[in-house]
Amino acid sequence: MIFFDIDGTLLDHAAAERAGALALRERHPALAAMAPDRFVERWHALAEEYVDRFLAGELSTPEQRRARLRALFVEAGSSVDDPGADTAFAYYLERYEAAWGLYPDVAPCLAALEGDGHALGVISNGDSDAQRRKLERMGLADRLPTVAISGDIGVAKPAAALFEHACRLAGRAPADCLYIGDRLDTDARAARRAGLRGVFLDRNGVGAEDVPRIGSLAELPTLLSTLA
Repeated sequence: MIFFDIDGTLLDHAAAERAGALALRERHPALAAMAPDRFVERWHALAEEYVDRFLAGELSTPEQRRARLRALFVEAGSSVDDPGADTAFAYYLERYEAAWGLYPDVAPCLAALEGDGHALGVISNGDSDAQRRKLERMGLADRLPTVAISGDIGVAKPAAALFEHACRLAGRAPADCLYIGDRLDTDARAARRAGLRGVFLDRNGVGAEDVPRIGSLAELPTLLSTLA
């Protein structure tokens, strides 16, 4: 059984996030005080900070979205109220979703794995509806039928409980499952601690020696034959 992460592994989240952030900056003159690259950098950093707090149960989805918009407007020397933040985030989300796309290595990798008879699924942090919508829009829902998302059970990676939940859904023992994701600690190492085989998809050349590492999903079928 092979499980995939979604964002940064299957879906090119960074490109879609950049497109959405720049569209938001153009829509709000107050935010244009920040240079484009700096704006994208801060948008990403604030998203990481507040989404982590959401995953930890400290903030609801609307609260974390409003909090990062408020912080961003303050950094740009302005301010925004909650209705304004909601409107701004809705526009960002619209442009972000319009820019969704798969990495070029996804389709050939899945085709090769399906040809070899592997069962496929997903383990992902995030809002359940949003993550499933990505799979539907990208044409992956039927190809990755076993789906475990942190929003379903209230526990997020790197906690072992989410990986164990996925294995139960698949009817497989953790030792019979492999998980691949683009974050070394949250994905590959966390999966290994939960008893699965964890593989680090190192798209940015970070490097790792304690877990299997590949630079592209094109390398996954060969890695599987090596591990077998």
